[in-house]
Amino acid sequence: MGKIIAIANQKGGVGKTTTAINLSASLAVLDKRVLLIDADPQANSTSGLNFNPNSEDGNTLYEVLIEKKHLSDIILDSELKNLKLAPSHINLVGAEIEMLQMQERELILKKAISLVKDDYDYIIIDCSPSLGLITVNSLSASDSVIIPVQCEYFALEGLGKLLNTLQIVQQRLNPSLAIEGFLLTMYSSILKSANQVVDDVKKHFGAMVFETTIGRNVRLAEAPSHGKPAILYDAMSAGAVSYLNLAKELLSKEEAAGNAEKE
Repeated sequence: MGKIIAIANQKGGVGKTTTAINLSASLAVLDKRVLLIDADPQANSTSGLNFNPNSEDGNTLYEVLIEKKHLSDIILDSELKNLKLAPSHINLVGAEIEMLQMQERELILKKAISLVKDDYDYIIIDCSPSLGLITVNSLSASDSVIIPVQCEYFALEGLGKLLNTLQIVQQRLNPSLAIEGFLLTMYSSILKSANQVVDDVKKHFGAMVFETTIGRNVRLAEAPSHGKPAILYDAMSAGAVSYLNLAKELLSKEEAAGNAEKE
């Protein structure tokens, strides 16, 4: 049964989609069966894996949420054997309004994922940079959430609102939702402010912060324009290596947790 992880932060430009694409690709390279669900109307995960986000074929997450199309009917094969994509579309912008009239509207995505969950080891959801109904759906469907935190001055701004939303989702919709970890992104060791952010985040959240830090990297930034995850664009780049390390850290945590349960 697949583990479902949402990548969420309502603050834009923090490396959320970069993390969704590259963590998914890295897990796939490590022989895990992965489904990346693009739940962001900007559809950057879709274009970042070389698919047309403006396609009008009617096979996107919008049709799953609104027209009750089966999730398996929209899934696309990526360049990586073990990585599949459930694509997004700009139509998703209007989905939240249409979903307001639906019963159990916060659980629509959870029900859709439940039908394919056993086909994957990991399902990664790229959330939109908002705390709207589709993000609530993503959190309600997930086992855990990774929160990317940009290593810049206003990094902690808005985190309180996100954590409050997580608490509400835990109380009302998904009691088992856990924080997988805070991921420090866009780090530059030469910036004093970046080092201060790292210190502040680790001081606030301690062991909940991933040991892996994602630095600023040109190849990592270039990869989406070529429709490839960094590990296919330049496997030796610092960005690709960092996300592979993140995937290994995630798997290591899973193994440790599994061993602890057996004891």
